[in-house]
Amino acid sequence: MAKLHVELVSPEREIWAGEADMVVAKTIEGEMGIMPGHAPVLGLLVDGSVVRIKPADESETISAMVSGGFFSVASDEVSVLAEYAELGGEIDLDAARAEYERVSGLEGEEAAVAQRRARARLRAAGQEV
Repeated sequence: MAKLHVELVSPEREIWAGEADMVVAKTIEGEMGIMPGHAPVLGLLVDGSVVRIKPADESETISAMVSGGFFSVASDEVSVLAEYAELGGEIDLDAARAEYERVSGLEGEEAAVAQRRARARLRAAGQEV
C-alpha cells in the first residue's frame, strides 16, 4: 500500500519527517485529512491549530501545535511549513496550563491569537480544554 512522505518543518528545525498513513491539518478552508493518492492541494494553516500525523509504522500518532504557515500535498508528498511548531511530547504541561490561564481573560485580536495558540499547545500535548 502507498504511503505518504511527510515533512513538518519550521524555520528553526525539522520537527518530524517520515512515512505516514494519514495527516490531518486545519487550513483556513477547513480541516483536511490527507491519505495516499490525495489530489494536489496548497493551503494556509490556521494559526494556533494542531497537525496530526499517523506514522506508517503504526507507532503513536504525532501531534504538533502550529502557528501559521503552509500545507502542501503533491504526489504523496506532504509538506507542513509552519512559522512555529512544537511537538506535543515536547510541551511542558505546567507552563502550557499557566499560559492558557494567563491569556484566558484577555480581550482583543492579539488576545484571541494568544488564546488559540495556548489551547493548541494543550491539545497537542493531549489535554483537551
